[in-house]
Amino acid sequence: MDTTDEGPVRVLLADDHPVYREGLAALLASVPGIEVVGTAADGARAVAMAADTAPDVVVMDVRMPDLDGIAATREITAAAPSTGVVVLTMSEEDETVFAAMRAGARGYLLKGANQAEIVRAVTGVARGDVVFGPAMARRIVDFLAAPPEPGTAPPTVFPELTAREREVLDLLAAGRSNDRIAAALFLSPKTVRNNVSNIFAKLQVADRAEAIVRARDAGLGRS
Repeated sequence: MDTTDEGPVRVLLADDHPVYREGLAALLASVPGIEVVGTAADGARAVAMAADTAPDVVVMDVRMPDLDGIAATREITAAAPSTGVVVLTMSEEDETVFAAMRAGARGYLLKGANQAEIVRAVTGVARGDVVFGPAMARRIVDFLAAPPEPGTAPPTVFPELTAREREVLDLLAAGRSNDRIAAALFLSPKTVRNNVSNIFAKLQVADRAEAIVRARDAGLGRS
């Protein structure tokens, strides 16, 4: 990948298997435009190191001692919403996938992913995108494409939102990053960030993933 004016993507790795962790660190460190700023063997250490190093992206295993990856993701994204988390795990269970999304993860890959898939996820999440590996994509699409239960969406969904906030939420639910929403609606990135914050507060959701699920359940983001 090309480096940007802001420098390389700074990545923290968290995995309790030392061989896999160090192998992945070596793999990512060999990619131009990516800098590995540290590695952690458990979730608690990952949270502490994220606070110290302020990475752009944390690549997070789920099953780890002291603090599991879901709880660690929740703490990291709550403390630093700009930090993207890519979950990289063996688990294909729907419960784990959606728990990771609700915790604030913006990427989800299985450990069988190849180098190109991992690099694509890391760089995509660093840009603000939401990225799922091929093995997960169909499951996510099927879940989000399921029609809402009859009567769950009023004629005008989310009446507490302004018209502009509904436009932003619709694009958010379609998987657009803040920068892409700004370009589509001819808004500044700061205005989009403010709209997203207002949406979270009005819908009483904790993070982007929960907002997407709420919006998709109401029929948004499908155009």
